[in-house]
Amino acid sequence: MRTELTMLAWSATLCIALAVPYTIGLIVERGLPALAGNRENFAPGQGWIGRAQRAHANLVENLLPFAALVLTVVVANKGSSTTALAAQLFFFARLAHAVLYIAGIAWLRTLAFAVGLVGMIMLLAALAS
Repeated sequence: MRTELTMLAWSATLCIALAVPYTIGLIVERGLPALAGNRENFAPGQGWIGRAQRAHANLVENLLPFAALVLTVVVANKGSSTTALAAQLFFFARLAHAVLYIAGIAWLRTLAFAVGLVGMIMLLAALAS
C-alpha cells in the first residue's frame, strides 16, 4: 500500500482512538447513565478531559481535507517521495498535537498543528504541479 494511504489509515485510527480517553474520563467523572442519556445541557469536559475532546474535534476537522488530498494524489497518480513525506508529517504532527493538547502544552501543540498543516500544503502543491 502507498505510504500516503497508510498514513491516512493511521490518521483515521488515531481519530477513533482519541475518543477513548475522554469517554472513559467522562464515565468516571459523571457516570455511565449521564453518558448513555440524551446529553441535554451536557457541559463539555474540564481539564484534560476537555482538552482531549478538543484535540479529537480538531483532528476530525483536519482529517477530511487530509483524506481528500491524499485520495486525490493517489487517484491522480501524483504520488512521490515528497507526498509520502507530507502524509507522514501530517500523521506524526497530529499524533504529537493530540499528546501535547491533552498534556496542556500550548505552544508546542500549536507548532505540531502547523507542521500538520505544512504536510497538507505539500500535498496540495503536488497536485498543483
